[in-house]
Amino acid sequence: MDRLTDLAPTFNNPGNLRARIYLPKVLEAGAPLVVVLHGCTQSAALYDHGTGWSHLADRHGFALLFPEQQRANNMNLCFNWYQPGDTARGAGEAESIRQMVASMVEEHGIDPARIFVTGLSAGGAMASALLAAYPEMFAAGAIIAGLPFGSADTLGEALTSMNVPVKASDRSLGNAVRSASSHCGPWPRISVWHGSADRLVVPGNGEAIVRQWCDVHGLPARPSRTDDVDGYPRRAWTNAADEVVIEEFVVTGMAHGTPLMPGTEEGQSGQAGAHMLDVGLSSTDRIAAFFGIAPEPAPRALRRDEIPADGVALRMSGPGSGGSVQSIIEEALRGAGLMR
Repeated sequence: MDRLTDLAPTFNNPGNLRARIYLPKVLEAGAPLVVVLHGCTQSAALYDHGTGWSHLADRHGFALLFPEQQRANNMNLCFNWYQPGDTARGAGEAESIRQMVASMVEEHGIDPARIFVTGLSAGGAMASALLAAYPEMFAAGAIIAGLPFGSADTLGEALTSMNVPVKASDRSLGNAVRSASSHCGPWPRISVWHGSADRLVVPGNGEAIVRQWCDVHGLPARPSRTDDVDGYPRRAWTNAADEVVIEEFVVTGMAHGTPLMPGTEEGQSGQAGAHMLDVGLSSTDRIAAFFGIAPEPAPRALRRDEIPADGVALRMSGPGSGGSVQSIIEEALRGAGLMR
């Protein structure tokens, strides 16, 4: 199951993270790099197995970097996305990841203009932090079930913001990003993914991420276009050249996790499991297409048995679509790093 290897520990590592990587057999000079951040209780290998990123890298010839949390930093293996000492430019875990990226560029000839980041939950929130602290390093990012940058500075604030999104104006949200570095643009493109039934990191956080980056990019609140992808709503914001700068997927009926469409055919990546949810929509393939490093997957027509009267796909009744009150509470505690 573990397809990853270790990056040689020659980089500065103030955040004490492990660095796992995947290189396809054929990696041309100037290849892209995707930084992939796992969620709480997960390992890099487990998240790769679930999302299928390394199989997609084999097909399309890009490199992968999987920073991995260690229990010495967080008992539940959550990235410390809410601690300023781990998210500020030049500090802690964020700086460790920057150093890993620099090492990949130097050792494997990565194109510095085609570096991307994605993550789930705490990994998604850390992706938000990296995009704010090092916007010049990333061409684009994808945040899955995450939170906007600046949501919290303490564990208590983190727990609150997971359930009650930060109350701030669009300008205040944007200012949090702008004040994280001296960068003045251009800014990374952003893809936001959230389940409408997520009770661990409520969907309002995904909406706040969109508002934050619309303000940073100077885009209006109203999307440029709306459409339907594999049965789910997608909104997109475009720039003056009609290029998609921000996109948002709201995965109807999905709980907390990464949306997948497992399979062996081209355009179908991943393996269902805990927080790896088979909803008939592959975030892995579509994020790679948004990054511009893989083709756009062909749309999948919904089967008749997947379209009940209430419009919520029956496939969402499977693992990860909900649970008892007790299981939801336990999941929240594990996600916050308070329960093993």
